Amino acid sequence: MVGRVKQKERTRRAIAEAARALVEAGGEVTMPAVASRAGVSEATAYRYFPDLVTLLRDAVQDTWPTPDDLLGAELAGVDDVGERVARAARVFCGRTLRHERAVRAIVAASLTGASEKRPAHRFEVIDYALGPVPDGTAKEATVRALAVVISAEALFTLLDLCGLAPEEATESLVETAQRCATRL
Repeated sequence: MVGRVKQKERTRRAIAEAARALVEAGGEVTMPAVASRAGVSEATAYRYFPDLVTLLRDAVQDTWPTPDDLLGAELAGVDDVGERVARAARVFCGRTLRHERAVRAIVAASLTGASEKRPAHRFEVIDYALGPVPDGTAKEATVRALAVVISAEALFTLLDLCGLAPEEATESLVETAQRCATRL
């Protein structure tokens, strides 16, 4: 019995490592691609992970840095809220673009109902950027506005529907986020 349990652990780990490798390589991140890379059938992959989002969350959960690790150096000594938000938006976009295929897979799975829950890192980024702002209704409204702007969906809209290059899309989001922050 112990051997079977260890084999299941190895299989689960192999599937998660295959997903992580595809994410890090910027490769296609689908359940068939992950299963193929792990050397298992797609059905086996689904037995261990009910959907792609669950698999990706498990595979890359430790790759998203803490807000302080992600933004601490970038925002150190910056008191202007608009500038803090602009810098945070730029960092968020850069990270999203570096992991674009995986992020797109997660967004797609959540939009089609293939998964109920996905990571919401944008709120960690926004909260960190707005750290010096006192709590209140103005801050809450700004968080809601920024959640629409500092998002993978907004970035992908600018790339896919508006035809912007990644740098142009990033700058557009940064400018919009900065304008939202001036409401405070």
